Formats: sequence, C-alpha cells, structure tokens
Amino acid sequence: MIAPAEFARRRRQLMRMAGEDAAVIVAAAPERMRNADAAYPYRQDSDFHYLTGFPEPEAVLALLPGRRAGETILFCREREPERERFEGARIGSEGAVRDYGMDDAFPIEDIDDILPGMIEGRARLYCHFGRDADFDAKLLTWVRRLRALRGGGVVPKEFVALAHLLHDQRLYKSRAELKLMRRAAAVAAEAHHAAMHAARPGAGEYAVEAALLHAMRVRGAVPSYPPIVAGGANACVMHYQANRAPLRDGDLVLIDAGAEVECYASDITRTFPVNGRWSREQRALYEVVLAAQQAAIDEVRPGRPFSAAHDAAVRVVAEGLCALKLLKGDADAAIESGAHRRFFPHKTGHWLGLDVHDVGDYRVDGEPRLLEPGMVVTVEPGIYVPSDERGVAERWRGIGIRIEDDVAVTADAPEVLTAAVPKEPEALEALLARRKDTR
Repeated sequence: MIAPAEFARRRRQLMRMAGEDAAVIVAAAPERMRNADAAYPYRQDSDFHYLTGFPEPEAVLALLPGRRAGETILFCREREPERERFEGARIGSEGAVRDYGMDDAFPIEDIDDILPGMIEGRARLYCHFGRDADFDAKLLTWVRRLRALRGGGVVPKEFVALAHLLHDQRLYKSRAELKLMRRAAAVAAEAHHAAMHAARPGAGEYAVEAALLHAMRVRGAVPSYPPIVAGGANACVMHYQANRAPLRDGDLVLIDAGAEVECYASDITRTFPVNGRWSREQRALYEVVLAAQQAAIDEVRPGRPFSAAHDAAVRVVAEGLCALKLLKGDADAAIESGAHRRFFPHKTGHWLGLDVHDVGDYRVDGEPRLLEPGMVVTVEPGIYVPSDERGVAERWRGIGIRIEDDVAVTADAPEVLTAAVPKEPEALEALLARRKDTR
C-alpha cells in the first residue's frame, strides 16, 4: 500500500517542476456506462491515482504552488446519506483532508465558482488537454468566465500538456511501488499456474480464462487487461481476445494475462503444449524465443539503451530462423532487410507500472532512453507462423510463441519479477505432467 506521505511527496515534486507561477489541474476518471443503467467497474485514472490515491469519480485535483491558503486542493463529492444507502459510503471533503492529505477540499458542485479564482494570475496551466472532451469544455468555460469577470489579462498565458512532466516522474518506481508490482506479479503467477492446470485437450479457451480470473479475484486482484488464451493458430493473432475456441491435442496454447493490485499491473505470457509434450518443430521455435528472451533480459541494466533488449532479441531470433531455414541467407541480411519481421512483427517490451503499457518516453533527444534503477519493463519476444503463411513447410504453420516477463532495473543484475512461472521446456513438461496426475 502507498502511504499518504508518498502521495504528498509526489505532489510536491510535480509542483517544483511546474514552478510557483503555474497551476496543475488533474481530473478523476469519469464513470462509464456499459449499457442502460449498468456501469463498467470503476477504475481511477492512473495520473489522478498517482497524485492522490483517491478512489472516487467526480473529483478534480488542483495544485497551486506557493498558495498561502493551501497548495493542494481537491474538489469531490460530498457525503449524501440517501445516495450512500444505495451506492456505498463516500469519502467527502472532510475525509479528503483527513485521510488523503489535502490542504483543503470543496464540494465538486462548487468548482465553477471557486476554481477560476484559484488559477487567476497564474502564468501557466498544466492539464491533460484532449483526453476528455467534457473536461476540456469545462476548463475553457472557467477561463472564459475568469476573463469576463476580471476584464482580461489575468488568465494563464500558457496552456501546457501535463504529460511530459508527470509521466517522466511516474517512470521511476519507488520501493512501495515495486512492492505492489511484486505482489501483482505473484498473483499473476498463481493465475498462470491455475491456467496451466485447466488447459487440457478439449477444454475451451474460455475455461482457461475462467481459471485465470478466479485465481486473481480470490487473491483480491483484478486483471490488468483482458486475458488472451490462444490455442493453436489463434496465437498468431497478436491481440487475440475471442477466447472461444476448443484447445486441441497437439497444439500449443499461448496465455497472456496479468493482474492488477492497487492499480499496479503485471504482464506475463507463457506458451506451452496443450497435451504436455512438445513436437520437434514446436520445441525448436520455442527454444529460439527463450534464448532471445534471455539475451534481452541481460540487457536490462543501468546505462543500457531501452532498445538494446529488442536488438538482442532480434539478433537471436534472426539467427534461429535462418538456422531452421524459415529465413533464407544469414542473420545479418535478415536484420538489414527486415525479413525477420515476417515472423517477429512487434517490439520486445514496454514500460510497466500503473498502466500495462505505462507512460514515459522511449527516446530522449532523438536517442533511445538509457535505463536507470527503478524503471520496470516487459521483455516479450515471439515467433509467429500463421497457418496460411506461404513459402513455409506445413509442419511449421499455425505455431505462435511468446514468452514475457516483467523486469525491474536495479543497480546490479535485472530483477525478474515474474520468475515464479516456469518457462524452461523441461520445467513446463514436468508441471503439465503433474497436472495429469491430479485430475
């Protein structure tokens, strides 16, 4: 759990970067309706959560550096006994100050009257423009009202996108954040173990998905994204989500699923034979992907470019595909021409944190960003041979393989947060054999 003092530290750091003549406005995520009067499960906006830990919708955070009456202001829903009887308890403005470290808090209904005066005279206004059209319209209304009331000349002269400041800050994980991410990884690992026990010939992909979801929910977590359970050729679809087909004897199944704990995500992919035994072709491709992942993980070290992991994986995949005659010529030619992308069409990883594809620039001043302690990345090379791929022998077709782990950059060797899920071919076979013994 993140302590209130850490949220306060984050707010102070952001205000220092914005400057004393700035104002920062961040809105909570709106509720989204699924259909009729049924809402989707609520999930707080990641930036708003990062700065407040406040879990409710209909809230706006205002950071006003140097303001004597209080720098951190929250507008939120007030306590309403009648509504709370149906919807559950609300935190209210008093709770926002008492439990969430705000300097002051006001009813969200009063924001039109109060907030314009708070931003008066500020030189710059930082906000997420373009993310929520309704909130953008409100912001413009406040600025117009301030200009009309004061006769102009006192509204912020600059309107600045907040992402550059805040998202660079989010890129570096604290000890408390890493602790939550290890917990999310542990829950996801348990879910993958449950899925491996459920994945049998004849079972539906949806049954394996159900095992994943059950393992997460009984541990107090939710999925960090819709799980992918892709049997056979379905694994060659990068973002397959139907999860409706039966698992067939002799096929591989690719499971890409992560858990979210207190808004922090994990992201794991494993691929294994449904019947517990690798075919020669399956194992040959799998060993190439595993070697590529191991080479890439070794590049997740301080001072190495973010792109180094991908470059290492591409080299191993290209060499493996050439050795297996799926690509002609040598690895250098395959990489130079981009021929490897025929079977390895995606990047090897991304930032991980409050979002599965977390925020943060991958390049700085045109160059790949250098890794630093506290950053967390995924490492996920793959090889995919679609069932209709031309110029490839039949025995290779319909095989899709990806192996993904979450890796924290430390001052020393990479820390693989998701190492509890086996990925060595022999270890997977041993686990799947035990599955048969316990039916």
